[in-house]
Amino acid sequence: MVRIINYKERQKEDGTSFFVLELQGGIEMVISKTTGKFYATAKRAFIPSTFDEQTCSALIGTEMPGKIIKEDCEPFNYVIKETGEEIVLSHTWVYVTEEIPEVKERPGEELNVIANSDVFSKNGILEPAM
Repeated sequence: MVRIINYKERQKEDGTSFFVLELQGGIEMVISKTTGKFYATAKRAFIPSTFDEQTCSALIGTEMPGKIIKEDCEPFNYVIKETGEEIVLSHTWVYVTEEIPEVKERPGEELNVIANSDVFSKNGILEPAM
């Protein structure tokens, strides 16, 4: 499960704004690489929304099924706010649902389509089909 903990306003390339929801996963205990001691943390991710600010505010605290996973991406620079140190990251945290949605077939619809070469012009001249 993940919980909506906040929202932020972002700008599109065309200057219009939209809101993203900040999601947080459950608490995790991690061992520090420097001290060897445990500390508590939680993964966070942002997802875009079509909601207005009032709706985003009302959604804070809502729990949803899913989890936040680490996903590889193109390397980018990131500044650690607390220290001002700039580091290069090659991953991001993304929200995924617990179940992968299945593509459902419509009744009577064929998924395998085979092109019939007889319906295409072989001489390059557009002619009505008979």
